Amino acid sequence: MQQLSDNRRRWLALITVCLAQLMITVDTSIVNVALPQIQHDLHFSQSSLTWVVNAFLVTFGSFLLLAGRLGDLAGRKRVLLAGLTVFTVASLLCGIADSSGLLIGARFLQGVGAAMQASVILAIIVTEFPEPEERAKAMSAWVFASVAGGSLGLLLGGALTQLLNWHWIFFVNIPIGLAVGMASRVLIPNDRGIGFSEGIDWLGSLLVTVALAAAVYGFVEPPTYGWGSLHTLGPLALALVLLTAFVGVENRHPNPIFPLRILKLHGLMLSCAARGLLVTGVYAMFFLGSLYLEKVLGYGALDTGLAFLPYTVTLAIMSLVVNRRLVARFGSVPVMAVGFAVGVVGMLMLRLAGAHAGFLPFPFLAFVCMGLGIGNTFGPLTMIALAEVPPRDAGLASGIVNVSQQVAGALGLALLATIATSHSASLSRAGHGVDASLVGGYHLAYEFGAGALVVALILVVTVLRKHAPRPAPEQVPNPQSAPASQPLDELEVNVEIAG
Repeated sequence: MQQLSDNRRRWLALITVCLAQLMITVDTSIVNVALPQIQHDLHFSQSSLTWVVNAFLVTFGSFLLLAGRLGDLAGRKRVLLAGLTVFTVASLLCGIADSSGLLIGARFLQGVGAAMQASVILAIIVTEFPEPEERAKAMSAWVFASVAGGSLGLLLGGALTQLLNWHWIFFVNIPIGLAVGMASRVLIPNDRGIGFSEGIDWLGSLLVTVALAAAVYGFVEPPTYGWGSLHTLGPLALALVLLTAFVGVENRHPNPIFPLRILKLHGLMLSCAARGLLVTGVYAMFFLGSLYLEKVLGYGALDTGLAFLPYTVTLAIMSLVVNRRLVARFGSVPVMAVGFAVGVVGMLMLRLAGAHAGFLPFPFLAFVCMGLGIGNTFGPLTMIALAEVPPRDAGLASGIVNVSQQVAGALGLALLATIATSHSASLSRAGHGVDASLVGGYHLAYEFGAGALVVALILVVTVLRKHAPRPAPEQVPNPQSAPASQPLDELEVNVEIAG
């Protein structure tokens, strides 16, 4: 009876942490459709408006490693509850903001809370579900929560903004955050962590956090200032210097925040590289696709959210039902290879959507293909990432997985946005119309996104396959994913071309 009770508790705990994950991923995109109204009400300039998004991204990306290691040291439940508290309070501050400064400051704080949650959720699930088959089912649910939230955020943001006002895109987090916090206290077991007996690596923590913040800042600025500007090169140079110093500190500290032995886990490192290439294509689909629907096809906020439903539904079917069965039967590498190939097809289908085309057939089919591709790749990639990680480093590894996605997403989207903007401007100067210029820029970016997926495919079938665990008969490996669609909305890259 006790075993049945504990089993029910674990699955309820899974629902709880998946809601926490979904709240984070929804929040990364929900502001997209509300930006025009926020700009009007709080008197943002066009350049400062991007910080409604970038403030969240900078702190989210930079605190993930620190928060993940704190989860290992102090206990993951404590870090999760602290993150939920910070995120919920910050959401309230965002909702009541009556000035641009307060909103941006609250978004910085929201990113800290989101990092604290996201950095330990994966480690909690791994601990709660040690059996491969159960872990596979649990991770399938987390995959969906992690990668479907972006499109759900667009839909929810459009509905709340049109029916109420932009304040409610933040207020909606408050009851969810309170409910998840109360449920977490009851359902998630207390864990002590490995402790701080050997001291805390404060200097290393400061160096890596500031370095990641500088790197993310440098990655999100190119669409506004260009890759050769001081706004871009200065932070990236600072990040490189700080990371070099960080490696030196970690080599000497008895209890480092980032044990360098983790770099020897090649499955973790290689899977993070493949994930980084994957999210470059995913973010291009997500945000350039949104801009195409809104600026070229003239869709409203709610219609844009609805247009991504084929992606969300396909992703749900693959990640919750189909993927783990495919992995059990064929192995993770063949399934991932097909997933990446289908993703490439999806990106190229977006390339076929023209200035005067409708939603059918190409955007619709492209979103379906991307759902199929993502649903077959994110899970197995994280399975490989964590397969060799010792339990004491699970929180750190979870943070690395998240950092690889956030930094790669920021860099990839900034690069593709710059490509799209530059090519659109070039076409406009050559005499093409506004819509044709915009679409031409998007198409070139899609080609680069497809190329990133091809490189990831090559990586998977050559070197990463050596680290893929072999499934036992009738047993499913644990597909685990990274928070995906942590949308980088700075792609308010308003590729607005003056006629």
